[in-house]
Amino acid sequence: MRPQKMRTASLRKLTLGAVAAGLVLTGCGTTAEGGSASGGDSGPITGLRFMVPNSPGSGYDTTARAVASVMESEEIAKGIEVFNLEGAGGTVGLQRLVNEKGNADMLMQMGLGVVGAQFSNQSEATLDQTTPVAKLIEEAEAIVVPGNSPYQSIDDLVTAWKADPGNTPVGGASNPGGPDHLTPMLLAQEVGVKPADVNYVAYDGGGELLAGILGGDVKFAATGVGEVTESAAAGDVRILAVTSEEAVEGVDAPTLTDEGVDLVFANWRGIVAPPGLKDADTKKWVDAITEMHDSDAWKKALADNGWTDSFITGDEFSDYLTEESDRVEAVMSELGLV
Repeated sequence: MRPQKMRTASLRKLTLGAVAAGLVLTGCGTTAEGGSASGGDSGPITGLRFMVPNSPGSGYDTTARAVASVMESEEIAKGIEVFNLEGAGGTVGLQRLVNEKGNADMLMQMGLGVVGAQFSNQSEATLDQTTPVAKLIEEAEAIVVPGNSPYQSIDDLVTAWKADPGNTPVGGASNPGGPDHLTPMLLAQEVGVKPADVNYVAYDGGGELLAGILGGDVKFAATGVGEVTESAAAGDVRILAVTSEEAVEGVDAPTLTDEGVDLVFANWRGIVAPPGLKDADTKKWVDAITEMHDSDAWKKALADNGWTDSFITGDEFSDYLTEESDRVEAVMSELGLV
């Protein structure tokens, strides 16, 4: 069975891009408007609060803690506080960041999910209000089933999904418009399931999603490949396919294109800062994250997590965010989601 083609080239190949230190907190804290984290030439940066806009154990959380760990070990910064502020697909955290205008002591981990959540949640705070620092990584999505699932291949899954989409729920750790949501919606369109018929179940983070998969609450899921590699190695879940152009090293699964499904998709993650920073503070963070990126410790983190290096900074990242926002909005409109 050869699945039907998508209607547009932009959807046919949608590459939207896409641990140790830290204190997990909930709640808000105070604004330090006009502040500036110390460090730079005088030694490691101090005073950084690094916000994760969703739950502990999520892809954003894992990435932020990897960044913090490397910055600490390389003595780029010390005493980094990583904290979680969940809600509305990351837009609660985004609003908090925008409210921290001029605060040079705060960064926020983000990615494609927050781009989509701007639209699906009609957020007053938007990414174009922030100060872009760096895009860090891209990561393939994985199509995953429980280890005891009767679906042994994508073809098995698609056959069941087309026969009864309402009773074939798919989970993801994204709100509408995020990568775990867009992946099954685009897959549905590609294989002949109406996107409106997809029974999508949103979970708040990878930990809750994994529990839903293992508990049989969903028949399959879409999630970042790095979030399920250990579970797949243990036999708790089975990865039917990955969404990258090439097979993911260390993951025993074909690509969707290998299986005859014409879809390539990449999630991505990056870092933004509050609006209104002084040029010197923006440069300080770009320089610090660049130093982190160039370290051997970060290269090891990339390999350990199955992440693809896709590093860009400053104005280049700003342009990328604008293009991604426009593209995601167009895709969501195409799928009838906005």
